[in-house]
Amino acid sequence: MTNIANIGIIGCGNISRAYFENIGRFTNLKVTHCVDLDQQRAQETAAKYGITAAKDFDELLADPKIDAVINLTIPQAHAEISRKAFAAGKHVFSEKPMALNCSEAQSIIAAANKAGKRFGCAPDTVLGAGTQTARQALDSGMIGRPVAFAAALFCGGHEHWHPSPEFYYQAGGGPVLDMGPYYLHALIQLLGPVKKVSGMARISFPEREILSEPKRGQKIKVEVPTHVLGLLEFASGVSGTLSMSFDIKAKATAPVIEIYGENGTLKVPDPNQAYDEVFICNPGDEEPQPLSPTHAYTEGARGLGVSEMMAAIAANRPHRANESIAYHAMEIMESIHKSAETGQQIQLHSTTNRPEAMPPDGKF
Repeated sequence: MTNIANIGIIGCGNISRAYFENIGRFTNLKVTHCVDLDQQRAQETAAKYGITAAKDFDELLADPKIDAVINLTIPQAHAEISRKAFAAGKHVFSEKPMALNCSEAQSIIAAANKAGKRFGCAPDTVLGAGTQTARQALDSGMIGRPVAFAAALFCGGHEHWHPSPEFYYQAGGGPVLDMGPYYLHALIQLLGPVKKVSGMARISFPEREILSEPKRGQKIKVEVPTHVLGLLEFASGVSGTLSMSFDIKAKATAPVIEIYGENGTLKVPDPNQAYDEVFICNPGDEEPQPLSPTHAYTEGARGLGVSEMMAAIAANRPHRANESIAYHAMEIMESIHKSAETGQQIQLHSTTNRPEAMPPDGKF
């Protein structure tokens, strides 16, 4: 592999645009191919970005010039596609979640190890300036020892805007598996691994109506919980709540992520964005005060994890958006649902390490 990695993108759906439009900023990446089950969509995408549309998945994987693939298929296909890519000798960076469950996730890790290839997993937005500025504030002791946290994602569901929202309400969907990785990867960046969890969950609306085009008016049968509450205890002793819902129909004011320390409160920005302002509130403050960003990547970060992974391969060091964090997040999410079903607190089997903080100048 040269200093520039040739990348094939698998899946040209809604999220792919962010990758295609951001990857050009990373000098060690070059997207050369794409593929999609919808051949016309693949051809249109290839024409738009000046790349080659493979006729099918096997053709893309057979190309020896492709060093790595970005797996942007629906969650139900993540594990199978990733395993096949490893068998073809490619590194893989996958959209979240890495799989539908821990068993599938383990099969991905086993396939990567067998092939001697790297696996990275979104979200890589947490490597951007927002989460990294918050981490810098924590690591420098700005709020003292963290003691608790609260995190929430409240919205009315993806049928309001997504062109094909059905899979968000099928196995592999729901607010926890869809949006939970953003919050959990950010919390692991900030607070380290989780030790045990409890959960509650429900389906508030068994049927949904699509309000977006082109499927407006079609009905969706909801198969997964859409309102989920998790209680998480971290190995460090910090505990708090993770509340995730597609059932909130009006604007909510719950904190995205707040970390409560012995000397203050840190307001962490939306982990789905590379950068929003970080705020700190000290005892006696009437209003939280903004912190200036301490890190690079204040704009769209999709592709940052791919670039960092390929740089890590070249330098023979661990990459930051790695399989250990993705698997730990997967077990947390699966355990929240399992706890909701059984009424029992779940002790986690996995753990992980906080990855190294991103360098402030972004030169990894």
